[in-house]
Amino acid sequence: MDNYTWNDFTLQLEGLKVTKVSMYPVFFFFLLSYLFIMVANAGIAVLVLVDKNLHQPMYLLFCNLPVNDILGNSIMLPRLLVDILQPPSERLISYYECVVQAFTTHMFGTTSHTVLMIMAFDRYVAICNPLRYAAIMTNRMVLKLTVSAWGVALVLVGVLLGLTVRLNRCRTLITNPFCDNASMFKLSCESVLINNIYGLSFTVVLFTASIGSIVLTYTKITVVCLTSKNKSLNSKALTTCSTHLFMYLIMLFSGVLIIFLHRFPQYSDYRKMCAILFHIIPGSLNPIIYGVQSKEIRKFLSKLFQSRKVLSL
Repeated sequence: MDNYTWNDFTLQLEGLKVTKVSMYPVFFFFLLSYLFIMVANAGIAVLVLVDKNLHQPMYLLFCNLPVNDILGNSIMLPRLLVDILQPPSERLISYYECVVQAFTTHMFGTTSHTVLMIMAFDRYVAICNPLRYAAIMTNRMVLKLTVSAWGVALVLVGVLLGLTVRLNRCRTLITNPFCDNASMFKLSCESVLINNIYGLSFTVVLFTASIGSIVLTYTKITVVCLTSKNKSLNSKALTTCSTHLFMYLIMLFSGVLIIFLHRFPQYSDYRKMCAILFHIIPGSLNPIIYGVQSKEIRKFLSKLFQSRKVLSL
């Protein structure tokens, strides 16, 4: 135990293992992904806030996704870009920065689930109770759902990181390209039984609630569509729900794959890449899929481009 350095505030990130040949292609791939995520998601969020035609519950709830994608990637990706160009021995990070990075990383993952859950509720009300939709999905209800999605994530992640921060540290190597809860409590030589129990409970509760709500709402939506002869309703359900379900399945598969690969240290490189892509793929696809799927957003963009053409002439 004498060889350990206790509670050192300078940590080392293991980072990605990239060769000199692949270093710059990997760097530019992540850089372009980061720029696209920031511009596309900020553009969609501003568009929803500016255009009064988009001040509808569906779009206001969806606006949580681009905000979450911006916050989740703005802390992790810039640091990753810097570390790719650094030799492994110089990939240093302060303990406090590591805590912030871990907090935003877990907030991103948790909020992705809770936001998609409240969006599923909105689709359920719109399709299964269309006549009562306006009465149920009021501005107050949208605000309550939004606060709940972020509030639940904040409490769950706050406790998760709080249990880790209390531990004394005797190691300094973060075996990950960025800080997360698992890599942080592995720095401790104390018992992490409570951390493992809470972490497992956290995951089970989140996934059970998430999968349960999606299965329940989509089962009821499917029943309504099968028993209804309203072609307009069925078309609306297919358009909006397929997009939502596609994004949910991508996020769920990515999350499960990361958890699965954590159990196999020999596949650590695959786990690291999956953890990064878990941030990049949803953040890149959300504005594209929802933007293309939404008639209102397409109309706004069409008008915008037409007005620019007229001005240029």
